[in-house]
Amino acid sequence: MNRQLALWIGAIGVVMQFVLPGDAAAAPAPLPIRVVVVATFEVGNDTGDVPGEFQNWVEHYPLPDVLPFPQGFRPLRYNPKDHVLGIVTGVGKASAAASIMALGLDPRFDLSQAYWILAGIAGIDPDVASVGSAAWASFIVDGDLAYEIDGREIPADWPTGIVAYDRAQPFEQPAPPAVSENGVLAYELNDGLSTWAYSLTRNLGLPDDDKLKAARAGYPGLPNAQRPPFVLKGDTLTADRFWIGARMNDWAKAWVPYRTMGKGRFTTSAEEDAGYLRALTFLAHAGRVDLARALDLRTGSDFTMPPRGTSPADFLKSEATGNYAAYAEAIQNAYLVAGPVVRELAQHWPRYRQAVPRAKP
Repeated sequence: MNRQLALWIGAIGVVMQFVLPGDAAAAPAPLPIRVVVVATFEVGNDTGDVPGEFQNWVEHYPLPDVLPFPQGFRPLRYNPKDHVLGIVTGVGKASAAASIMALGLDPRFDLSQAYWILAGIAGIDPDVASVGSAAWASFIVDGDLAYEIDGREIPADWPTGIVAYDRAQPFEQPAPPAVSENGVLAYELNDGLSTWAYSLTRNLGLPDDDKLKAARAGYPGLPNAQRPPFVLKGDTLTADRFWIGARMNDWAKAWVPYRTMGKGRFTTSAEEDAGYLRALTFLAHAGRVDLARALDLRTGSDFTMPPRGTSPADFLKSEATGNYAAYAEAIQNAYLVAGPVVRELAQHWPRYRQAVPRAKP
């Protein structure tokens, strides 16, 4: 840790301490942050052991400096040269929302022009992509905010027991608004920025291996599932329930376009993204962040439905023990794909400080 940063940390102390009005002039100026890297979990330490979503950033970007963050899930990491800040939110929407809100209100940081990149692993739809693939989202859809009747009690002609608020049957038209007193059911990201990030990374060669080939073999007849890992654009369904199975997959494939007026395409299933966007939305209302600078990347660690000949219950036995088809590969690819975007933004800051990049038509 450099001396200037160490003095800054000591001067500001614990974030939650009060600063008297008369002492405000002595408070250090907030650190201007260019990019915030958001991971949802880490296994063990930040370095030197089996990596979770954060470790590659800490070791390889790198993020060498440790900053205390007692109001969050674990300490922050920082690269003082590139002004890149890293946070681990904790798993689930509640932890994600609380952690991002805590960071957004932290007086140590100026986040008003920062870009945000959530880079994490997810389930992936075998109709759309293969395990190890990386999807940049334009829509984040909440899969929890709804009515639900147990599947054993629904009418015979219903495809699912999940029903939108203010509706009486599945997928009743017109779809309720995405934003209402019931909450935010779908978040639309800056598609120009998402497409720019995709264009920057679409030709990356992602590693393939025998483990991925074996996983793909269980999905014959699905051409996208048979491909080696690749970069694509595709949207994320967020739910705190880790759901599995072909019928749930069918629900997800219908729920995402239903909630996005036909514009979204279900690609990945994850837990934190709606909480991440909820906090950023509130922080944007307060002028603390620019919501147009938020990105969301998910890499497929496992398929959202079982391979041919395997029941959802048997598939769950493997999933519940963390035996994902592409865990290590998805962890690696989240960094391999998001890393060039972070470096481009942070290391060419004069170009991106004022103007948010967009893909060329």
